[in-house]
Amino acid sequence: MDYGEDHAKLIAIDLDHERHRYMYRVVKRVFDFVSSLLGLILLSPVFLIVAIAIKLEDPKGPVFYSQTRLGKQQQPFKMYKFRSMIVNADKLLKKLADQNEVDGAMFKIKRDPRVTNVGRFIRKHSLDELPQLMNVLLGQMSLVGPRPPLPREVAEYTEYDRQRLLVKPGCTGLWQVTIRNEASFKEMVRLDLLYIRNRGVWFDVKVLVKTIGILLKPNGAY
Repeated sequence: MDYGEDHAKLIAIDLDHERHRYMYRVVKRVFDFVSSLLGLILLSPVFLIVAIAIKLEDPKGPVFYSQTRLGKQQQPFKMYKFRSMIVNADKLLKKLADQNEVDGAMFKIKRDPRVTNVGRFIRKHSLDELPQLMNVLLGQMSLVGPRPPLPREVAEYTEYDRQRLLVKPGCTGLWQVTIRNEASFKEMVRLDLLYIRNRGVWFDVKVLVKTIGILLKPNGAY
């Protein structure tokens, strides 16, 4: 996958084409349901190990973390993750706002002091995202798609950026398997829209295969 074209190039989504992709959406949903169900069953030992590690580091804190995100057509839902930060992480966000290393409607810093030791490891290997298989099973997310943003992020979106919300969000996507956290907000949006415009069954399979590779050999997550 080579998507190193001009980052400034704007991508427009053909809404009429998206509305009429009935067969693709049916196949995608069936695949998502079966895969997430099998994943939850087969990965249950990994869930248990991660849960124990989180509890050993912080016995009083919860294992899971839920956060309101916006999905397709800006529909809110609770997204689940393994907790990778200290308990009061959200309250400390304002104090760290001036250290944001990403332009646009997104917050990321490489050495976030809120991230726990276990959290750093599970983030590096994307294990913190595994509980989102439940969101996929419930139909709130897909295995592949744009990452679901926070409401405060969407409040800063332009009309161009909001095109990301025309489809169901995903656990992994094009920018996660290419430039990952090296992506600026503009690059992330461009790659998400590039995925939406070109998505299909084979494209989704290629992204999932690359995602499995990242679980084994991380490419810059933090």
